[in-house]
Amino acid sequence: MEGARSRPWSDLQPELLGLVIKGLPSLADCVRLRAVCHPWRSNSILQPPPLPFPWITLPDGTFLSIPAGEIHCLPVPADACCQSSIDNWLFLVHSDGVCSLMNIFSKATLELPELAKVWKREIGRQFLNRFPEPVSYRLAVPPALDSSPNPLVVTVIIDSFNCGTLCISHPPTVTYSFRGGKESLPHLSGVAFLDGKLYTLSDCWKLLALEFCKGFVECGGKLLMVERFIDPVASRTNGREVFDERAKTVAFGVLEADLHSKPARWRVASDLGGHALFLGKHSSKSLPAQECSGSQEDCIYFMCDYPPPESSANPLRDAGIYNIRNSTITPLHPRTTVVPPCHAGQWRPTWFFPPGAV
Repeated sequence: MEGARSRPWSDLQPELLGLVIKGLPSLADCVRLRAVCHPWRSNSILQPPPLPFPWITLPDGTFLSIPAGEIHCLPVPADACCQSSIDNWLFLVHSDGVCSLMNIFSKATLELPELAKVWKREIGRQFLNRFPEPVSYRLAVPPALDSSPNPLVVTVIIDSFNCGTLCISHPPTVTYSFRGGKESLPHLSGVAFLDGKLYTLSDCWKLLALEFCKGFVECGGKLLMVERFIDPVASRTNGREVFDERAKTVAFGVLEADLHSKPARWRVASDLGGHALFLGKHSSKSLPAQECSGSQEDCIYFMCDYPPPESSANPLRDAGIYNIRNSTITPLHPRTTVVPPCHAGQWRPTWFFPPGAV
């Protein structure tokens, strides 16, 4: 009896190929699969892969892919420094102080030339001699920037006095701004859109809602406030908290806003509704875990983004996956514990979401 003859891999059924694509952990693996043969490339177009796992920006301006551990270099203006991100857009501050948003894949750019000027004007109303410095930028947009012909960008600028200034822009113009902590306005620490409303979070956990026509994060139609607990191996130098290299995240607390009560109340959340939450000081985003390659349901993904930029050369030093259901923490990237020192720089570590198609 003649032995069974094996069929070539190019004859793999599209249904099976689809299962393989769904299990691929990174965007690079999807590209390699499409390059195997023409039938695989043709059939993979009919089997759209899940969204790739987000990358992490490194301080030197490169990007680290998880879990492959590959470092990518993408074209960014030489005089620009990434301070935050939203989806696959980078929030850049240029050497002359001008801010912009840039999609490094489509090359689209939204100029925000007035942002720094407006922030300084708001600061000047309170301080005459001693000015704070911007520490972090937190962004929110109602629809995706790529699909909006007239985008709205909301920026909360947190300064070294731990106070937030909110700026609402229709690029390139800032149409509205106010600084928290003055008069009757609370200190602002976060911002998010939900159902056509812009919600801001104060440092006393109070929600303010602003109506629009069209770490604090939206997750599966809910507003969450996430508190990160770090083992306090820290000291204060010149009024600034300095973290020891032994500092380590030990737990998270997750609260959900009850928007039906007046005023809105917070209640403990026991799950994330099947979502994966990518939490960061400079950018946060949630996705259904089934739609994001390699992610797990009801888990919070975090990195080391709490030291100042000059000591944050390794975002993986205190990075992991927190399971909200059983309160366990596992490493974000077991195979890579140290980012090479050559990647030190002034970029802020943040989540970056590459597009699903190449």
